[in-house]
Amino acid sequence: QVQLVESGGDLVQPGGSLRLSCAASGSITDIYTMGWYRQAPGKQRELIASITSGGDTNYVDSVKGRFIISRDNAKNTAFLQMNSLRPEDTAVYYCYGDLRVGFRSGYYWGQGTQVTVSS
Repeated sequence: QVQLVESGGDLVQPGGSLRLSCAASGSITDIYTMGWYRQAPGKQRELIASITSGGDTNYVDSVKGRFIISRDNAKNTAFLQMNSLRPEDTAVYYCYGDLRVGFRSGYYWGQGTQVTVSS
């Protein structure tokens, strides 16, 4: 059984930093792209950052220059370093992975971790 488990969400003051982790485990043959979505109250889930197995990254404009996505392929783990946090970054953050499990490929999701930016 494949699992993606996020950690690192917390309450932080504006201007602060957090580092989210996403660990994939199970019968994974290969991991292609990993990334992060977030969903704020009353809003649609949005893709904010992604990283390929080769290290190519993409970011939504609202987090460019503040967030950094990275991954440790040996540990099947992705990270999201979030700096200069703003109240509008408050959301549940979800990790996803485009994985190959045996002969099948598909998207797998974590359960989400809450990030709250407030003074």
